[in-house]
Amino acid sequence: MKASHLFLAAASLVLLSSCKLGRFVYYNFANITDHEIFPSRPLVATGQPFIFPAAAISKAPKNIEVNGRNTDFETFLTDSKTVAFIAIKNDSIYYENYSNGYEKESVVASFSMAKSVTSLLIGCAIDDKLIKSVDEPVVNYIPELRDNGLQDVTIRHLLQMMSGVKYNESYSNPFGDAATYYYGQNLRKAIDRRKLKNTPGTEFSYSSGDTQMLGLVLERALKGKTITDYLQEKVWTPLGMEYDASWSLDREENGLEKTFCCLNARARDFAKIGRLYLNNGNWNGKQIVSESWVRESVTPTTTGGQPSFYKYQWWIPNQNGDFNAQGILGQYIYVNPKNNTILVRLGESKGRIDWTSVLASLAAQY
Repeated sequence: MKASHLFLAAASLVLLSSCKLGRFVYYNFANITDHEIFPSRPLVATGQPFIFPAAAISKAPKNIEVNGRNTDFETFLTDSKTVAFIAIKNDSIYYENYSNGYEKESVVASFSMAKSVTSLLIGCAIDDKLIKSVDEPVVNYIPELRDNGLQDVTIRHLLQMMSGVKYNESYSNPFGDAATYYYGQNLRKAIDRRKLKNTPGTEFSYSSGDTQMLGLVLERALKGKTITDYLQEKVWTPLGMEYDASWSLDREENGLEKTFCCLNARARDFAKIGRLYLNNGNWNGKQIVSESWVRESVTPTTTGGQPSFYKYQWWIPNQNGDFNAQGILGQYIYVNPKNNTILVRLGESKGRIDWTSVLASLAAQY
């Protein structure tokens, strides 16, 4: 047998023995259409959706300067592989654009914007007294992690990405943790293998593994109700979401939501998450999540080694009060409270663009 044939045979055996590796090789890298390749649980649109009205006068930048180059704004959106862009001020849509083959009805994977939604649900669970507080040890809900030495890790540590638990966030390693969590089919087993690397609460380290552990905490706290059902009850229905959506699972049977990613929805409905937090958890007079939770979530704490740019699964890009949820391919829910402005950008990639700076500049103009 030729060496090339031996290689192909060996490669085939490896791929057949590992669904995770096979999917990693086949799909190569995450895509905003990945909602099509994973099992999921549905979220159902309400019969009476909340609709952002169009502003009396639209307002969109005619030109924008990015990386030292001044260009037409809509050309910039197309060239940057943006598929959806919405600018909302005072509850009205001032600008809305869909490009590169996408329309307002098109589903886009959230990627790590789902982390911020997971945080929202943790806040709801605390309000509902399903979770006592952020200072509870994680082993109160996942007792098997005590055997791994994780007894001092708290829910707050997970929210702050300061758990000290080992996790490799590399997206290019088919044998790494990120591939296991994204393409693997048993997240509960993957969580059960996690070990301590550093003392909890001493070092910030961005970790999708921490958010997925929050997901298992939430699932255990819900005692039989799925995370998707809880999102439907606490958020999707009360906020009057305009479209059906879904949350991807690790597997079809008894699957666990990929809480570190993979909430699949439309741009207008993502904007409503921004509106909820812009209004301190209140939705048209109904408190969806406590005001104290929202304020704590987007107010930086810099004591004890905590980062000024991150809080409870939300990014804090500046000292002006702005905050945002973001995903790896340039998914953003950007909120500027001073201007009462929400921007949503969904894209096929970030490109070589500092989107945080671009969105901060745009939000300040409204």
